Amino acid sequence: MADNATTPAAQNVPQAASRVNRPLAGRGQEAHAPGKTTIAEGVVAKVAGIAAREVAGVYALGGGGARALGAIRDAINATDLTQGVKVEVGETQAAADITIVVEYGAQIQDVADKVRSRVAGAIGQLVGLDVVEVNVDVNDVHVPGDDDNDDADEKRVR
Repeated sequence: MADNATTPAAQNVPQAASRVNRPLAGRGQEAHAPGKTTIAEGVVAKVAGIAAREVAGVYALGGGGARALGAIRDAINATDLTQGVKVEVGETQAAADITIVVEYGAQIQDVADKVRSRVAGAIGQLVGLDVVEVNVDVNDVHVPGDDDNDDADEKRVR
């Protein structure tokens, strides 16, 4: 079959109806294609959760029940990076609510301010949305030794 030959079915398809058969206006980096980008709330929540976990002094994200469920997920290697994060996403703006557990000894207000700043920066830079607010709820303070995992076999008396 020749390269220029078309099938009867292909001749019946109008070329203007195809979204992908339009000529490009320019092929350089400046070329802009029409279309719409939709970013799911889960994507924004994951970015916010990762950013919040990077702050020194943050022990965990989420309340007690969420952390208990998170421990089960962690045990089976299915960590939920959105745990303790709620977001609202509009077309150009986002808002986030982050629930954190602070390590004992860290200055709580300082940690909360850093979480707020890191989350807003990450959403703005990675997602490209304007962040209208980031609310930080400090749910608990983690004291070393409170966990069952912290040297549970260590005896008080030797």
